[in-house]
Amino acid sequence: MSKPIFVATHPRACSTAFERVFMTRRDILNCVHEPFGDAFYYGPERLSERFQDDEETRIKSGFSGVTYAQIVDKLQEDISHEDKRVFIKDIAYYLLPPNGQPATTAPSLVSKGAENVVNGTATITTTSSSDEKPKNPTVLPTDLLRQFHFTFLIRHPRRAIPSYYRCTVPPLDKVTGFYHFMPSEAGYAELRRLFDFLKAERIVGPDIATGKGTGNGITITVIDADELLDKPEDVIRAYCAEVGIDFHPGMLSWEDPESKKLAVRSFEKWNGFHDDAIGSTSLKPREHAAKTPTIEEENEQWRQKFGAEAQKVIRECVDANIPDYEYLKSFTIKF
Repeated sequence: MSKPIFVATHPRACSTAFERVFMTRRDILNCVHEPFGDAFYYGPERLSERFQDDEETRIKSGFSGVTYAQIVDKLQEDISHEDKRVFIKDIAYYLLPPNGQPATTAPSLVSKGAENVVNGTATITTTSSSDEKPKNPTVLPTDLLRQFHFTFLIRHPRRAIPSYYRCTVPPLDKVTGFYHFMPSEAGYAELRRLFDFLKAERIVGPDIATGKGTGNGITITVIDADELLDKPEDVIRAYCAEVGIDFHPGMLSWEDPESKKLAVRSFEKWNGFHDDAIGSTSLKPREHAAKTPTIEEENEQWRQKFGAEAQKVIRECVDANIPDYEYLKSFTIKF
């Protein structure tokens, strides 16, 4: 069977709408929604500081005891026993220590492929002999990363960052449970570091995807959300060719009750983040392409919506992440 597909992204990249497209293929795919967030935010090996001092929330989540190894074991069980290909959509930074910190293998995964142990803590090493190649930036062993067919979904920070900010302030914060904005959760830097490592190790690439599905190895497949929203059928058709899924136009519509139940069940643990996608019934082309506002227009929009101080925070975060976005965009799929 083909490798499980791992769609790596950052928050608010239209990834849930993208995911819903492939949830229509219940005949051949088992879709898994953001599994590693449980360990990243709530478990004993958590990397995030968001709930570090909030034991009550961690326990209430139901995931306070979840380790990275348990998540991997469940995925491997699905891969081994399902007669369907596993399709995982997850946030890249769930696999990386925040703020550029060096990675060590999650303790629960030491026996699953870590190569060195220093002072009782496993440290990840790359299989490459060249010091010029990046070291594995994740808490997963490299051999484990090789088991997936990685693809990437990105969205311009000017759209993703304000959208994510909105989820962390009133009134939506009471629904999401995220009560403050953390720039480290923007996710672009972590996505780029993961991308560069996978590219250097030839886990993806070196060829950029062309949408023709040559079958000569796992290409570099990057999708930009604006292209997805402007011409969804073209993008999904090309993506399917790259990952080995037969495309049909019905994948762009999910009006049946069973699809709605599946979406609610899949997205419920991240309450408030995916309401638009849950309420949607299809992925259609935008009537008008999104206009690119000036910096002054953006600043004024954000000031009016969130306030003067928030506008400054959003501006700084957007500007900080544009270089990583533009770098990743240079690899987007060629039609």
